[in-house]
Amino acid sequence: RQVLNPQPHVILLLLPPKVTEFALKEIMSSGGAEDDIPQGERKTVTDFCYLLDKSKQLFNGLRDLPQYGQKQWQSYFGRTFDVYTKLWKFQQQHRQVLDNRYGLKRWQIGEIASKIGQLYYHYYLRTSETSYLNEAFSFYSAIRQRSYYSQVNKEDRPELVVKKLRYYARFIVVCLLLNKMDVVKDLVKELSDEIEDYTHRFNTEDQVEWNLVLQEVAAFIEADPVMVLNDDNTIVITSNRLAETGAPLLEQGMIVGQLSLADALIIGNCNNQVKFSELTVDMFRMLQALEREPMNLASQMNKPGMQESADKPTRRENPHKYLLYKPTFSQLYTFLAASFKELPANSVLLIYLSATGVFPTGRSDSEGPYDFGGVLTNSNRDIINGDAIHKRNQSHKEILTFLHCCCFPSLHPGDLYPFTRKPLFIIVDSSNSVAYKNFTNLFGQPLVCLLSPTAYPKALQDQSQRGSLFTLFLNNPLMAFLFVSGLSSMRRGLWEKCQEYLRKINRDIAQLLTHSRSIDQAFLQFFGDEFLRLLLTRFIFCSATMRMHKIFRETRNYPESYPQLPRDETVENPHLQKHILELASILDVRNVFFENTIDDY
Repeated sequence: RQVLNPQPHVILLLLPPKVTEFALKEIMSSGGAEDDIPQGERKTVTDFCYLLDKSKQLFNGLRDLPQYGQKQWQSYFGRTFDVYTKLWKFQQQHRQVLDNRYGLKRWQIGEIASKIGQLYYHYYLRTSETSYLNEAFSFYSAIRQRSYYSQVNKEDRPELVVKKLRYYARFIVVCLLLNKMDVVKDLVKELSDEIEDYTHRFNTEDQVEWNLVLQEVAAFIEADPVMVLNDDNTIVITSNRLAETGAPLLEQGMIVGQLSLADALIIGNCNNQVKFSELTVDMFRMLQALEREPMNLASQMNKPGMQESADKPTRRENPHKYLLYKPTFSQLYTFLAASFKELPANSVLLIYLSATGVFPTGRSDSEGPYDFGGVLTNSNRDIINGDAIHKRNQSHKEILTFLHCCCFPSLHPGDLYPFTRKPLFIIVDSSNSVAYKNFTNLFGQPLVCLLSPTAYPKALQDQSQRGSLFTLFLNNPLMAFLFVSGLSSMRRGLWEKCQEYLRKINRDIAQLLTHSRSIDQAFLQFFGDEFLRLLLTRFIFCSATMRMHKIFRETRNYPESYPQLPRDETVENPHLQKHILELASILDVRNVFFENTIDDY
């Protein structure tokens, strides 16, 4: 891989026959006989063809790598990065020769840059290091600024236009993840124009699919229920990743667990929820709640795929994440098992379930881990079409249960029991989240379940398509508070004032938890990790807010947890209630909350 300087005839032997033939054909077609081509220029073209072919082989091989597991893919990614780095530098250094002798076109340069952008994006997905998103953005942005794809529309080749459209879609995803909404809006407009031109010039069958892409991204951009405005009425872009001052600091001498969040499964299977590129709004929000603000990769020592230096801490800046959009039960369980297997010592596995509830078919005499239903997973036709239904000697109840599970395959609390052998932190956002309320801790390891309300008040505008209110509280508690208070916009100055006050509330919630004498120790075991600490304080703020709100009156309107939190010391604590009323006063919405909440219960 490192030796790329043999004699030209040696390079020709290394090349596949088609590539060699193509390279020579290009040289000949550029004018003059083959013997008239200088030896150095011949070598430049053959070297370029070799690198180009090798890069394509390695890139296509990425599809064959397992999607789960954190070790098998790293060396392969490293080799792919090496070849693309050489290819990119090579075409820069020999552009004139490649233009004259190879016929290199600008869209081909754009394709190389696009592949490098994809590599960085997929490296981000594999590692959860947000720094690589910046690198993907740099390459995608360069393609746009240098107009590498500008001449594609002049060629009568629809497949090239599709490459351009796919580039736009990928660029939009990266910009969404980086919260570059101004760029997203410009890209959407450009993509819309490109799609219109594409469908006008070519009578294609994918017009509907591309228009759907536009609709999805437009809905995704508008998912937030509250706008923060500058004085000139432009929208302020807010980030919900963990900042340095985001999580409440631990008091000196505070005794909490030393566990750290290492792995997270983020699962989205809600019917009709806004999504873009297999990323629902809920998944997007939870993903950002489990990441720190991106750093500039140039300030980091290591390149993708390289071994870490000896003096660099081995602990990740962000927990590793799997993003699973509408997985089957088998897929979910496979990824879960892989995460469990590779979980380091003194680490936590987080499972986030945003899914439609699946309820039991009838009343049951028992109260086991499979008797309360679960959450939806995708159907598995292999089970339905199998012959398992025809097993003999099954009771009527067993047959009904089997049919129900086949038609509505779901993840039950009991399915997660094997994984409670290690520290497990579960968040369930579902209409049947209470199925996970009666969890049983069989192995004595730290275990916490945060459960969403199973229903919201009818008086509250239905926002389910634009994301769950519960997840919004965990991702952006101030925006959720504004929404339940009936506010749809706010000036930047007031927003920042409220954010500062909310940080004070989080600090006080942290003290309530750690000073409680009756709280289950599982909560404190997780409290040493910044991400989990912030999720727990936001959960308590969410629960306290809903309990004080005048339209949240039914028990099913409130979040719950396993183990149960001591209400009088946390979600119904008078000190916390006073803080919430003060925040409401700052926003002039105190009238939507009960003043004497304890008495109102």
